Amino acid sequence: AAVIEEETLEEQIAAQMRNLPARPLVLGGCCCAHVGAIRGLAARPGRLAVVWVDAHGDLNTPETSPSGNAWGMPLRMAIDAGAIRPEDVALVGARSLDPPELAYMAATGIDDDLDRALVGCDRAYVAFDCDVLHPGELDVFMPEPGGPTLVEAESLLRRVVERCPLVGFGLTGLRHGADPNSLVRL
Repeated sequence: AAVIEEETLEEQIAAQMRNLPARPLVLGGCCCAHVGAIRGLAARPGRLAVVWVDAHGDLNTPETSPSGNAWGMPLRMAIDAGAIRPEDVALVGARSLDPPELAYMAATGIDDDLDRALVGCDRAYVAFDCDVLHPGELDVFMPEPGGPTLVEAESLLRRVVERCPLVGFGLTGLRHGADPNSLVRL
C-alpha cells in the first residue's frame, strides 16, 4: 500500500508509478488518480486496455477544456503520454461530454464498445468514477442524470473480467458522506 501525498499532479503520478504494486487498487478523489496506475501498468509487458467508466469523458486538454481543471483531462493525459492507444480504450457510461471531447472520440474511434477495446489486449485496467452511477446510488462529486445502477455496474465489471485479465482497478469520485455499506450490494 502507498499513500500518495505529493504536491503537484506530476509528482503524484511519478510517486504512484514508483510505488505501483503488481495489481493496484487505486482509491482517489478525482480521476487524475488513475494516470500513474495506467502509465505504470502500461510500462509492463503486454498490451493494456483501459475501461474508463465515467459520466464524463475526461478527454479534454488544457487547450480544449471549458473549465481548465485537470480532473477533466486524465484519460487524455494517459493517451497523450503514449501509455495507451485510443483503440484500446472503452469509455463507458459517458453522458456529459464537451464538443472537443466528442470530436476527439470521433477522430480516434473511442466509444463504449468493450469488445472492440479489449480485443488483442493481454490485460485491462478499469477506472471507475462513481459519478457514472444513477444519481442516488452513491454520494458522488459530480452526479449526472441517467447512468447505471450498482447492479448494472457489477454486470459491466463481470463482462470485463470475462474477456480480459484485470490487472488493476481504480475507484474515484466518492464524496466524504458516501455510505460504504451501499457498496455491499455489488
